[in-house]
Amino acid sequence: MIDDKWFTITDLGGDTFAISEYGHWENVHSYLLLGREEAFLIDTGLGIASMKKITDRLTSLPIKVMTTHVHWDHIGSHGEYDFIYVHEAEKEWLTDGIKGLPIEQIRRDVSRDITKPVPDTFSPESYTPYKGEPAGILKDGDIIGSHSRPLVIYHTPGHSPGHICIFDQTAGYLFTGDLLYTGAPVYAFYPTTNPLDLVHSLEKISAIKGVRRVFGGHHQLGLDPGILKETESAAHYLKTHGLARHGTGIHEFKNFSIQF
Repeated sequence: MIDDKWFTITDLGGDTFAISEYGHWENVHSYLLLGREEAFLIDTGLGIASMKKITDRLTSLPIKVMTTHVHWDHIGSHGEYDFIYVHEAEKEWLTDGIKGLPIEQIRRDVSRDITKPVPDTFSPESYTPYKGEPAGILKDGDIIGSHSRPLVIYHTPGHSPGHICIFDQTAGYLFTGDLLYTGAPVYAFYPTTNPLDLVHSLEKISAIKGVRRVFGGHHQLGLDPGILKETESAAHYLKTHGLARHGTGIHEFKNFSIQF
């Protein structure tokens, strides 16, 4: 067990760890997946505290970062790692800056409603999201990793143009980033979001076979795969009622909700 003031580490089994930030209102989750010769880190959290100090204690394997999407709360510790993957549609977001989010708003959001002690190195006034050149570009259908742990990439735009979900075929774990989670609405009301794309992406992941557990980017840690059937029904409802567009508000279903 790793005792840390900021991060909470959960062993999910199958050489997989959740690294969670419960001291922040967003309850962000990142995930470390260990293979035989390399490890994969799905997102790097808020950047309030060093992610690498945790991953160094969990593995000595070389780590490659898989970016579900280029929003500040998922790329916070990207600068601590040498190899970063991103979907081709958000390469420029990583190199040039996040589209549609002014730095003033980001600094307000990262510093509010914090309930745990933060490191002395954290300064909301100077907090700046990572910018850098990715080492690898992803596209829909790519399979990343060794034969011992193949990771299938699904391009799932909507929350952002280059959002991806990652399916770990070996463990049966589906990592859904900000496309699907519970505990707060899934957001698709920003100018850079696309409600209809998000609905199509929900349909896409609902068809993935062999999912044993779903892991989102926020709030509740670990969802029953039955939620994928619910996403299929929700997507059909939103499309047939013409609700997959900006301004239609919050749509609540049994286990999750969406805000357009």
